Amino acid sequence: MVSTITLSSLQGPKKGVKVAAKKKTEKVVNPLFEKRPKQFGIGGALPPKRDLTRFVKWPKTVQIQRKRRILKQRLKVPPVLNQFTKTLDKNLATSLFKMLLKYRPEDKAEKRERLLKRAQAEAEGKTAEAKKPIVVKYGLNHVTYLIEQNKAQLVVIAHDVDPIELVVWLPALCRKMEIPYCIVKGKSRLGSVSILIPTMYS
Repeated sequence: MVSTITLSSLQGPKKGVKVAAKKKTEKVVNPLFEKRPKQFGIGGALPPKRDLTRFVKWPKTVQIQRKRRILKQRLKVPPVLNQFTKTLDKNLATSLFKMLLKYRPEDKAEKRERLLKRAQAEAEGKTAEAKKPIVVKYGLNHVTYLIEQNKAQLVVIAHDVDPIELVVWLPALCRKMEIPYCIVKGKSRLGSVSILIPTMYS
């Protein structure tokens, strides 16, 4: 090993110039205000509020949502289920729902009015239009029947159907029958188009 000795180490420590010590400024204390530290014992001051988020008992629905999200992150999700996460973007979904609202199913009052006009026209001897208005069809069994009969024009499926097994086979059926389909966010939003709260439309 090679050792090096510097000149400064041979000369010894340098003697520096002493710096004058700074005078400490005394804090002026007002004698009218006495310093009284808080006592957090029993019957004393209340302790400051703490963040108790970790200790909150969350509702069961929130717990299930969080557990499901963690499971989906840790497990390999099959493609059949993963396609329900690929929903329409906001602009396309907005235009779709605008179109669906134009074909909203008639309620009881509108149906009564239509049938009354038809009955009046038949009573007067006029030929009334027998065609029903084109409206959105809903319901799992009814929509499945329309797809099988190749009568559906477009199938809209909600992404948050629970249990998902109810509609997991529907995209495959649409592809087989060559009927366009899309997946949108929110069965509640989809249900606003109809009188009921269904899971898909055609």
